[in-house]
Amino acid sequence: MNLHLTGHQLEITPAMRDYVTGKLDRITRHFDHVIDVRVILSVEKLKHKIEASVHLSGKDIFVESLDTDMYAAIDTLVDKLDRQILRHKEKNFEHRGGRDSI
Repeated sequence: MNLHLTGHQLEITPAMRDYVTGKLDRITRHFDHVIDVRVILSVEKLKHKIEASVHLSGKDIFVESLDTDMYAAIDTLVDKLDRQILRHKEKNFEHRGGRDSI
């Protein structure tokens, strides 16, 4: 998995980088075929915004999150991303003739 972190109007500290990479490990535990992840952290007035675009084999997923705290925004983003990746994994499993498909 290639990870690209970018900060707009924000300097990415080593603590933020470690926090994001630690949270994104949860995604690779659920789905091994993650090719590329691009994360953009930005600050607009008092809102902290984080965007992530994940390139999977066969699909691209884009998720964004806004919050007053950057770490809370990262948590929300990872939860959203995890749900979408699990949904993609389930659809892919059913399409290939999984045990639940008819």
